[in-house]
Amino acid sequence: MGQVLKRGNVWWIRYYVNGRREEESARTDKKTEAEKLLKQREGDVAKGLPISAKIGRLRFEDAAADLLNDYKINGKRSYENVKSSVVEGALEPWFRGRRMASITTADVRAYVADRQAKAYANATINRELAALKRMFTLAVQAGKLLQRPYIPMLIERNARKGFFERDQFDAVRNRLPPMYQALVTLAYYTGWRVNSEILTLEWRQVDRQAGIIRLEPETTKNRDGRVFKYAGLTEVTAAIDGLWARHEALTKAGVLTPLVFCRLKGQRVRTFWKRWKSACEAAGCPGRIPHDFRRTAVRNLNRAGVPETVAMKITGHKTRSVFDRYDITSEEDLAEASRRLQALAGTFSGTATDLSGDTLRERLSKSVRRKGLVVARPGIEPGTLRFSIQPSKRRKA
Repeated sequence: MGQVLKRGNVWWIRYYVNGRREEESARTDKKTEAEKLLKQREGDVAKGLPISAKIGRLRFEDAAADLLNDYKINGKRSYENVKSSVVEGALEPWFRGRRMASITTADVRAYVADRQAKAYANATINRELAALKRMFTLAVQAGKLLQRPYIPMLIERNARKGFFERDQFDAVRNRLPPMYQALVTLAYYTGWRVNSEILTLEWRQVDRQAGIIRLEPETTKNRDGRVFKYAGLTEVTAAIDGLWARHEALTKAGVLTPLVFCRLKGQRVRTFWKRWKSACEAAGCPGRIPHDFRRTAVRNLNRAGVPETVAMKITGHKTRSVFDRYDITSEEDLAEASRRLQALAGTFSGTATDLSGDTLRERLSKSVRRKGLVVARPGIEPGTLRFSIQPSKRRKA
C-alpha cells in the first residue's frame, strides 16, 4: 500500500513497483494534492506502465542525448546533421533547461511561430518537429514520461517538379568538363541520387565486361541493393569507358584510388555545385538541381514503356507513390485515352455527313436491341439528330 509522507513543508509519496519501493516528491505543501498524485501513480502501476520516481523529471538535454544515441546505434547517416543543425542549432536554444513533461502543444506552436518569423521554410521546421517528436517517443518507451503532447506538423508546399527535356540535358551536359559529363549521363539514365549513390561509386561495383553497375545493400537510402545494366546504352557505355581511361591514366601517374569519380589527386568529389550552376545558367536552365535527373529518369522509363515495377527497381523507389507525386503520364497514354474516347463516341454519334442518321440508328440499335427496344426514324433539326427509343413489337415493354 502506498502512503504520503511530510518532510518539512513538502509532501512526499511512497508506492511500490514490482516489489521495489519508490519515493517521489509531490512538490506541494498540500496533502490532498499529494494523495491525488499517489492515486495516479498507483493507477499507472496497476496498468503495467513503466513507473519510477524519476518519471516526469527528464530534461530536454537528456532527451536530446537519448535521441542522438538512437541515431548513432542505428547507424543513421543524418546523425551529424541532426546533431548540429536540428538539436544544437534549433531546438536546444529554445527548450534548454525545460522538463519534457512541461512542454505543451502551446509551447511547440510558439516555437514554430518564432522559426517562421525568422523566415525558415516549413520543411526545415518539420524536420525539427520530427526530432522533437522522436524525443518524446523515446522518453515514453523508456518509462521516463507517461505521455507526450500533440505536435502539429506544417504543410509543405516546396515539392520539386523539375524535369529535363532531352535538348535541355544536352545543353547542360555540353557545358560541363568530361568527368562531370559522364556523371550527369549516368544520372540521366539511372535516376540514382548524385551525391550519395553516384559520386560514391567504386570500380569494384562496375562490371565493364557484362555492362553492369551495382549499388551495394546498406549503401542506398532505402538500404536495398540495386543493379543497372547499361550494356546497349551507347552514351552510358561511352561514359564508363571514358572514366576507365581516366582511371588508368591516374594510375600510371601514381594516383591510386578505387573511386569512379575523383579529383586529380584521388580525393572523392563531394559536390560540383559551382560547375553545375554555371552550366545550367549558360544553357538557359537556371534553378535546376541534380535531383531533377531522378524525376527525369522515372518519366523517361515510363515513356519508353518500361513497366512501373521494373522502373522502380532501377531508380530505387519502393512504392508507386513516386508516379503520383511526379504526376508522370506519357504522351502515348494520353493518345491512347483519346483513341478510346473517340471509339466510344463513335458508337453513339453520327458524323457531319451522316445527315440521314441511318448509320447512327444502326449503331444505337445494336446497343439497345438486347433490352427489347428499337430505335425509330430520326427527326432532323438544324445541327441536331434526334432519335426516340421505343419498345420492340416482338417483346413487351
